[in-house]
Amino acid sequence: MNIFDSWLVQKRIAHRGLFEEGKPENSLAAFENAIANNYAIELDVRALKDGTIVVFHDDKLGRMTGLDGYISNCTYEDIKDARLLKTDECIPTLEQVLALVNGRTELLIEIKNMNKVGFEKDVYKILSTYKGEWAVESFNPYSLEWFKHNAPHIKRGQLSSFFKGENLGCIKKFALKRMLLNNKISEPNFICYNLKDLPNRFVKKYSELPLIAWCVHTPEDIEKAKKVADNYIFDNVRPKS
Repeated sequence: MNIFDSWLVQKRIAHRGLFEEGKPENSLAAFENAIANNYAIELDVRALKDGTIVVFHDDKLGRMTGLDGYISNCTYEDIKDARLLKTDECIPTLEQVLALVNGRTELLIEIKNMNKVGFEKDVYKILSTYKGEWAVESFNPYSLEWFKHNAPHIKRGQLSSFFKGENLGCIKKFALKRMLLNNKISEPNFICYNLKDLPNRFVKKYSELPLIAWCVHTPEDIEKAKKVADNYIFDNVRPKS
């Protein structure tokens, strides 16, 4: 199938699930809500100290759980009883999310790893027997390179932005903003770029690839995304189509 005809372009994608009051981001409730409303799901995966792969966006626990510390320093036993935004929802493992979704919608999985490649193989091991449709994306070109070499049949997307205010070194920011490692390292099947920074000359170089905009928050964002990208990832607003 032509990737432009695939769900990555044709189906709207809910950012960290369809979250709302009582259904926190990256929770089983938010994922069920996305399924019920016929959206694909974007989610984030991280590795704990004991190797468990969990679905959680931030590197620190505080915003979502009220606990101190970095999630990568925790074991699953440490965080299994943590509650997301004072709800009954816990930090789910990737296995728990896959069991819930069970092929009922598509998954866009962001590999949260800006350091040395390592846990990508664990993510793929878990997903290799999953029957539903999924793709990966990452800001880290070397995470995508791992999939290029070890699971080339899995569609992979290069995430990028202008990284304004981000704590990145000048050289890294320069290279990632311009996606300079696309051609020889990540060789992505699609581009996923910050809507705020679109359009720009860096994505125009890859006009043969689908462009997904992140993240759409308002009706005005929806209209802009429709003009500058092939699809978009959204939260705080529900697209009609």
